[in-house]
Amino acid sequence: MTKTRLEAFSDAVIAIIITIMVLELKVPHDTSFGSLMNLWPVFLSYALSFLILGIYWGNHHHLVHTIREVRGGILWANLHLLFWLSLIPFATEWMGENHFANNTVAAYALLADLCGIAYYILLMVIKDCNRDNTALLEVLKKQSKKGTLSCILYTAAIGLSFISSLLGGILIFLVGIMWLMPDRNIERSLKE
Repeated sequence: MTKTRLEAFSDAVIAIIITIMVLELKVPHDTSFGSLMNLWPVFLSYALSFLILGIYWGNHHHLVHTIREVRGGILWANLHLLFWLSLIPFATEWMGENHFANNTVAAYALLADLCGIAYYILLMVIKDCNRDNTALLEVLKKQSKKGTLSCILYTAAIGLSFISSLLGGILIFLVGIMWLMPDRNIERSLKE
């Protein structure tokens, strides 16, 4: 398999995940603006998940460009990541429909943690397949540190969500902000 095919497949899966999420936004049967205001938790959970999926999509795009050849390990690590990402619509709807109840935010944080771990595993497999590219290894080392910090914060958000769903949600959002801009160092290392 070529890296172009790997990227196209991953892009398609993420696009389907986002489509499933938006289809879960139910149109109110009332025409008042008040009925739209009642949807704020559902829309907010959708917006958070859209942001997270967008971040994964952008960083995945940059990461795939580091691959010289696609090996079986990369395929399986990528599928592992896509599996956890595919559960985001379920956690999104559960959290939004239940107005960010503590256990729903904790479950969302757990899923975010599992997605982060899967992304970290993908980084490690790609790193293992590119041992001769020292510039790239340095960039992946920086991403690994950011990934480790993300998983620590997600794990903290799991526990914190049982105490305060707002604080757990803030931690999840902060991790998203931390990853908002894809690492341009990957592109620079590939040009060198």
